[in-house]
This record gives sequence, structure tokens and C-alpha cells, in this order.
Amino acid sequence: MKIEKIKIQRFKVFKDTEIRNLPNMCVFLGANGAGKSTLFDVFSFLSDCLKNNVKTAINKRGGFKEVISREQKGDIEFEIKFRNDAEQEKRQPLVTYSLKIGLKDNFPIVKNEVLSYRRGGSGRPWKFLDISEGEGTAIVNEDEYGIDEASEKRDTQVLDSPDILAIKGLGQFQKFKAISSFRKLLENWYISNFQIQAARAIPDVGISEHLWPEGENLPQVAQFIYENYRDTFNLVLEKMRKRVPGISNVEAKETADGRIVLKFQDGSFKDPFISRYVSDGTIKMFGYLLLLYDPKPHPLLCIEEPENYLHPDLLPELAEEFREYAYRGGQVFISTHSPDFVNALKPEELFWLNKENGFTTIKSAVEDMDVKALYEAGDLLGSLWRQKYLKGSGPFQ
Repeated sequence: MKIEKIKIQRFKVFKDTEIRNLPNMCVFLGANGAGKSTLFDVFSFLSDCLKNNVKTAINKRGGFKEVISREQKGDIEFEIKFRNDAEQEKRQPLVTYSLKIGLKDNFPIVKNEVLSYRRGGSGRPWKFLDISEGEGTAIVNEDEYGIDEASEKRDTQVLDSPDILAIKGLGQFQKFKAISSFRKLLENWYISNFQIQAARAIPDVGISEHLWPEGENLPQVAQFIYENYRDTFNLVLEKMRKRVPGISNVEAKETADGRIVLKFQDGSFKDPFISRYVSDGTIKMFGYLLLLYDPKPHPLLCIEEPENYLHPDLLPELAEEFREYAYRGGQVFISTHSPDFVNALKPEELFWLNKENGFTTIKSAVEDMDVKALYEAGDLLGSLWRQKYLKGSGPFQ
């Protein structure tokens, strides 16, 4: 699945923001407070709405007044355009999901929720779902979508409450891969804020299939992948040898008191080092590789400031690992403050957030003719950032 466009209106610092032509790897620059974390919170918010309800998601963030953009009236609105093109012979239809959230009698509700398909670049889309304030219609002849002479047949639907997302219970749409993928994205998106001290901890023995956001279960995940997906673990080791010179092996060992430690073998020494004695960069690169080669990968990864604790020379290597993950079918959103990381990017992968008068817009490097021309002439994007060509992008202004 690939998200192609995101439009956000009246959600915190995003009064009216649109991001178009999103690639599988997107990197976002911005000064502190510009809205990078808020951009990631769009997916967290939608996930909370899906797993619980709109009221819970709003209250978790301090109430409607704290979520709607300052001094703005009306509804909070999202529009996401996406396509499920993975391993498909024919290009799949563009799917648009739009959501409006507002107040009724001082309680947050879903004002309108629409899910529509459009095959090709023109033609009237089919509204598979159109719900307002808990009532509306859903299509009942979805099997006929794509047949030339077919037309929509709709049935009335009533939800238990107007603050519930209708896509939460539309099991009849599971045969449509794009709908299934979108629900999977909202339910299984992942944000990583890897913390070295958390990853150095020696946890109790247990089973962990997936890395936690701060990495505190790193040894357990390493052991799980080693025991159940040996080929994947060997691939991670191969990547470690390539990305971190000197590392020849990594083991997850159980101690006598029932805890797990990571041991890293340096080819220059006979005895391995336990994780507390190896470099921060070694630990972090190993953690990211386990995340990127998870046997059951997340459909959307959001990575906050991956450059922390890493030597600048490792950042192009890490950027290439993220790009390879994206080419394998996942989508990656990354926030960064590192020119060295940005130097490894292509213009179509780079976006920057510009905050003016309290609200944020997002610009694309590939749509900036000056930046694009300088890149094609041989300049690196991180260097252009340092030289203030990416106006409004942050600390190098």
C-alpha cells in the first residue's frame, strides 16, 4: 500500500496543509515546534479513532479545544489518497478516505466519513461508504465495481454511536485489498523513538516478536528472530558486517538469573562484548536492522531523528536501509535534523515544514526549481540546507 496524498485541515498546527506525490520514503525537516511530531500524530489519532472512538482519541489529546487549530472554527478534516499497488499486474484504483470531526452538543462526533474509489484519472468515483453523524449508506454490490455498465446499489446503515468510525465494522469490504490495507495501516502503523539506554537494558526472559518504540526489548526480539527466522537473523548479521565494520557476530544469551544479554563479537578480539560496552551506534544500527527486517513488517514506519547516537559516516548507510525497506513495499516517514542524513536523499524524498504565524505548511524539494536544479548540478541536499536554500526548514536558516 502507498499513501499518495495527505490533506489536513484545522488539526493543531496544520490549519490547511496538503502533501502531494508522496514517495515510499519521505523525510521531513523542520525547526523544533514546526509540527513534525504532529504530522506523525495524524496517524496515531486516526488509529485511536479506529481502535476506540473519536471521543476517546480527542480526550486523550486534551479535548477538542486542544486539537482544533488555534482560533479556528469548524470541523477537523483529513483526506488521505492511497493505492494498493504491491505485487499487482495492473494499477489499482485510487482510493480516497475523508473524515470530518466536529462537535454536536459539545461532544465530538464524526460529521462525515466517505470512502470512494476512482479507477484512472477521470470518471465519477463510487462512494463505497458515506456516513454522517452515525447514519448513511454503504454499497451492497461491491463485486460489480469495475464492470463497465455497473452502477452503485446502496443500503442504509446506522452505527451504534456517531463517534464511531464506520470503517471499523465494514467486514464485507475485506475482499477489497486497498480497504484491508488501509485498516491494517491504521491498526499497525509504528513510530520509533529509539533510546540507547533503554536498548542497553538486560530484560527478563520472555517472548517479544516486534521491537518496542524505545527498543527496550531488543535482546528478546533478537532471540525470537534467531530461533524462529534464522535466515532473517543471518541477513541482519550480514547487514551489520556491511554497515558497521568489525562486527562479526551477535548473540542473545540467557543469564543464570533468567535475563537476556546481547553479546557482540568483534573480529579483532577473542571474547565478545556485552551490549553495555559496545558503541551507541552499533546498538542503534542493530535495532534498526531488526525493525526493518521484521518478518511481519509494519505497513507504515515513522522514525524520529534516526541520526541520534550515530556517527555521521553511518547515516548514508542507514538512509539506504530505509530506502530498501520502502522498495520492498513498506512506507517510511522520517523526521531529521541532520544535514549528513539529508545528503543521502533524492529531491523527491525530501519535504520541509515551514511555520508562519502559528501554522505550518509543508513544501517538497522536488517542486522547488532552484533546489532541484542545484541538486542536478551536483549539490547535495544537506549542503543546500546548510546554505539556507530550503527556506523555512529549520536551524540552518
